[in-house]
Amino acid sequence: MTLKEIEAADFNLALTLDSGQVFHWEPSGTGYAGMIADRAVYVEQRSEHLLVSGGAGIAVRKYLALDHPLREICAGFPDDPALNAARDYCRGLRIIRQPLWECLATFITSSMKQVAHIRQISRALRERFGASATVYGSHVYAFPSAARLAGANQKQLRDCALGYRAKNLLLTARLVSSGEAALEGWRQLPDGELRARLCELPGVGPKVANCVMLFAYERLRAFPIDVWIERVLKEKYFGRKRKITPQKLRDFCDNYFGEHGGYAQQYLFHHARRTMARKRNAKPTRQVPVSQ
Repeated sequence: MTLKEIEAADFNLALTLDSGQVFHWEPSGTGYAGMIADRAVYVEQRSEHLLVSGGAGIAVRKYLALDHPLREICAGFPDDPALNAARDYCRGLRIIRQPLWECLATFITSSMKQVAHIRQISRALRERFGASATVYGSHVYAFPSAARLAGANQKQLRDCALGYRAKNLLLTARLVSSGEAALEGWRQLPDGELRARLCELPGVGPKVANCVMLFAYERLRAFPIDVWIERVLKEKYFGRKRKITPQKLRDFCDNYFGEHGGYAQQYLFHHARRTMARKRNAKPTRQVPVSQ
């Protein structure tokens, strides 16, 4: 297969794909194989260029947001120790433009799950309900459409390790496939109304809604607050204050991080996830006596 070279300045492919935005890209050779909507894609990085499978150049540029002015975005971050450290650690990380339904469905399945578990669910759904393709020697699967999942039943979805999330995913798939939830038509809504519409869907609360707004609707001000980010915000920005209400956290994020708050959130999230994981791994393990 012929690979086409495209420019990718200020970009880190591995960091971006492993930052908790998407969950289906798999290592393949010296790059990654996955799907952009229904297109099978192989991509690898060579310094400030990407090599992509034939014909996918335009789709890859758009998907990986190579047009975002990343240097200017990062330069506009508030000047504080936590964000400076996250920015340095996450150089080249970009907010991916994801397909609306795929992003919404994936984050509905993410509730109370770690990244590794979300990846397992995504793969199970894709393999059972999605179309398959081969690219650069790797088998990849498209995320199933809302109509395809709307025709499933809860047991079939639970078999993909969704647990209680199966009901929410099924109900939302039916709303989307029927047109009652017009995801594409919601693109023109202002942030507050868009968030409210998303939160009306089964399985969608403020955190999932903000993830979908950031990663699918490209509302770069959206600031999802999950357990990781709440911990970072309280530790880095509120000192020893014991009680910080959810509303106070949201108000702080909206006012402090500004128009590119979503980028700041993603950098803080990925930096915290990685550094905390390293600290856990560095701790000596306690030796458990062997029973006699």
